[in-house]
Amino acid sequence: MTDHDVPDAGGDRDAGLLRKRVEAFVRDRVFPCESRLDAGGPVAAELRARLRAEAREAGLWALPLPAELGGGGLPLGAYAALAEAEGASDHGPAALGSASLLDVTMLSRHGSPRVRAEYLTRLVSGELRACYAMTEPDVPGTEPALTATRAEPRTGGGWSVTGRKWFVSHAGDADLVTVLARTSGSPGDRDGLSLLLVPTASPGFRVVRELPVLGATGPYEIAFDGVEVAADQLVGEPGRALAVAGERLQLGRTLRALRWIGQAQRAFDLMCGRAVARRGVGGPLADRQLVRQHVFEALLALRTARPLVYEAMALVAEGRDAHVEVGLAKTAAARTLQDVADRAVQVFGAAGLGPDTPLPALFRTGRTARILDGPDEQHVSSVARRVLRGHAPDAATPSPPLPLPPVTPV
Repeated sequence: MTDHDVPDAGGDRDAGLLRKRVEAFVRDRVFPCESRLDAGGPVAAELRARLRAEAREAGLWALPLPAELGGGGLPLGAYAALAEAEGASDHGPAALGSASLLDVTMLSRHGSPRVRAEYLTRLVSGELRACYAMTEPDVPGTEPALTATRAEPRTGGGWSVTGRKWFVSHAGDADLVTVLARTSGSPGDRDGLSLLLVPTASPGFRVVRELPVLGATGPYEIAFDGVEVAADQLVGEPGRALAVAGERLQLGRTLRALRWIGQAQRAFDLMCGRAVARRGVGGPLADRQLVRQHVFEALLALRTARPLVYEAMALVAEGRDAHVEVGLAKTAAARTLQDVADRAVQVFGAAGLGPDTPLPALFRTGRTARILDGPDEQHVSSVARRVLRGHAPDAATPSPPLPLPPVTPV
């Protein structure tokens, strides 16, 4: 990549080399397969299996996953730069085995002994795929307390889950789904919500439809029609799902922000390459002032957003409160991806609208990123509320932000 200054993962030469190896794998192995992976079906499944085998052979498999489960054991703080490199393609995390990080982390901390024994190693190895179902068609995604999906106690133990979820990523080929359901109380109560781990082969589970996003492939709508779930498939304490969900969201939003920065960097590199290579009567596009302005504004957006994302990851990795930093990072990264991809399309012209570049997909991701995983408006309001609360006359002196790790050029 051309202009790619990131905090050094781990602060040593070996970490920098590892990042370069991940970048090369995604660029040389994953990028050429993207259109076939997007299409799904048997061909995509075969390609994924091949890429995973190549990642294992290259020593790049599941780098942030626990070593005792078959992963690379890399700490979250050291993984940040690799997450950006993997995320330059939507298929990078799955190809390199890090896509299960959120589920493995959640189940390691909150799963029952049987769940941990039965599923964790298989999730890390890639034998099983998992997804997470929280949002519902008729319920605002920003108000999980209104969840309508219910899990009723069964005679003899366990639960019976009924309801519908949508915008569930990877549900089409998942083996497990963690579902948010109400186990007690009434809609609007923050208590009484629980998370349950449901095998998708269970009777009563079905995929309703795929939900194309801006005309392309997308997540899924799924239904639970009296799905029976064993008592020890409960994730965390009954009725306390929002605490577990909040923990997952902090890490999940930060990981996605890192990946969006990786995709924005990819769009930036494509734009710069086009500006230099494309020639007209008056010379290369790079000589034109308005093209240079696109390059400058895109670089400014990248250089502004990237430190926010790495700061959020540093806090999350240390287990510290990062609500403000994660909200800033998620919003900045989503806006940056949309902005940089849009500028790249403009520099490419008509070629940037067609199937010969990844720019349409990058732009779609940037636009949807500003809604999914919490819309911009939610994060703006939440961050501002927390900041203003800290300036109230009776508020304690806010603690200073965590210093950023050193930034070294790649």
